[in-house]
Amino acid sequence: MNPGLPLYARSRALPQTLAALAATTGFAVWAAGALDAYLDPGRRVPVVALAPLLAAAAIGASLRSDSDELDRTAVRPWWPRRLAHLLALTALASAVLPVAVAGHAETFGPPAMIRNVLGCVGIVALAAVALGARLSWLPAFGYVSAAYLASSGPRGRAATVWAWPVQPGTQPGAWAAALAAFALGTALYAVRGARPGG
Repeated sequence: MNPGLPLYARSRALPQTLAALAATTGFAVWAAGALDAYLDPGRRVPVVALAPLLAAAAIGASLRSDSDELDRTAVRPWWPRRLAHLLALTALASAVLPVAVAGHAETFGPPAMIRNVLGCVGIVALAAVALGARLSWLPAFGYVSAAYLASSGPRGRAATVWAWPVQPGTQPGAWAAALAAFALGTALYAVRGARPGG
């Protein structure tokens, strides 16, 4: 095993991030079961919106770097490590969170959960570049909260794009918006890294 891997894992708080993802999955499973969603899949909207947000916040906290000066002067480029780090944690969250909402794929089931994980991680990655890893959760929290509170209002094609966190899993506009956020956030974070905290 590479001796640098444990040091990298500790410097990025990976053990705490994995524990937070496990706790988020447990919370999502419990909450989805408590909502009697088998009667109405629409009751899963809070779980489908909140669990990916919590997972993305945990992932965002691990995007920090305690030694930004050392990272910038390293012999090997850091972008492959940053990209692998973000993609691995996103893949893990996308694999475990849909367990909470199994079934009803056409409404608020696994596709909606995966889409929201991707979109929230994209927003968090963008925020990590702009604000730093410590505050990276804040824009995602504000956006998902606003979409959830406004979801009972306007409908139509435009709403499927801007209110993607609360859309059913098969909405193409919601998928396009979430994938665009993920692609942009991932690319920018891989190239630039998180803004140093101060």
